Amino acid sequence: MGTDIKSLRGRIRSVDSTLHLTKAMGLVASSKIRRATQNMNYSREYVAAMDEVVATLSASPECGRTPYMLPSGGGTKIVVIAGDRGLAGGYNANVFRLAATLGNAEFIPIGKRACERFGKPVNSSERFSAEESGKLAEELCRQFLAGEYGRLGILYTKYVSMMTQEATVKWVLPLERTAGVKTVDPVFEPDEETVLTAAVPTYVSGLLSACVRESFASEVAARRMAMDSAGKNAQEMIDRLQLQYNRARQNAITQEITEIVAGSGL
Repeated sequence: MGTDIKSLRGRIRSVDSTLHLTKAMGLVASSKIRRATQNMNYSREYVAAMDEVVATLSASPECGRTPYMLPSGGGTKIVVIAGDRGLAGGYNANVFRLAATLGNAEFIPIGKRACERFGKPVNSSERFSAEESGKLAEELCRQFLAGEYGRLGILYTKYVSMMTQEATVKWVLPLERTAGVKTVDPVFEPDEETVLTAAVPTYVSGLLSACVRESFASEVAARRMAMDSAGKNAQEMIDRLQLQYNRARQNAITQEITEIVAGSGL
C-alpha cells in the first residue's frame, strides 16, 4: 500500500510539472498571437494589391511574351514553410503530410522543423526577414528564367480562425492569365511586358513574406489551442490521480487503525 501511495504521489508531481509547462507555453503563444495576426493582415492587404496589379498586367496581350508566363524548364520547386518548434498540435505534421503528396518536387524549407525534415541549412520561420525573402525571390526568379525548373509553389498554412488552420499550396510561377480582368484602365510605361517582368521578383518576395507570416500566425494559434487542450487533460489526470491517492491514503490509515485495535485486544 505504501508503494502505491508513493507511486501515485510521484505521478501527481510529474503531471503537475507538465501542467505548469503547458500553461507557460500557452501564455507565450497568447502573447504572440496579436502581433502575428496583425502582421498577417498587413501582408494580406499588400498581397491583395500586388495580385490586382499582376493580374491586370498578365491579362494584357503584350504580356503573353514575358518569360514568366512561358515555363522554359521542367520540374517543380516548392517552398515549404513549417515551424521552428513542435507542440503545436498537427501544424507541422499537416505541412509534411501535404508535401509528401507532391511527388518528386524539390523542396526549399523555411523554418527549423522543415530544414531538419529536408536536410537543409537551418533558418527560422519566426524571424524570416524581408531581406531574406527578397534574396530567395531573386534566386528563384533567376532559376526560373534560366529554365532550371518550370513550376514554383509555396506550401504554407492558411489561417482560417483560432480553431482552424489549413495546409495548402499556392502556385506562383508561371503566371496565369486571369479571366475577366480589365486591361484598358491603367497605362504602364514603357510597356506592360517590361513592367511585369520587373515586378515579378518583388511580387514573389511579397508572397513569400506573406505566406511566412500567415504560417506563423497559424502556428501560434495551433500551439495555443494545443496547450489549452493539453492543460485541460493534465488537470483532469491530476484530479483522477488525486482521488486515487486519497483513497489509497484512506485505506492505509484504516488498515493501520484496524491493526492497532486488533493489537490492543490481545
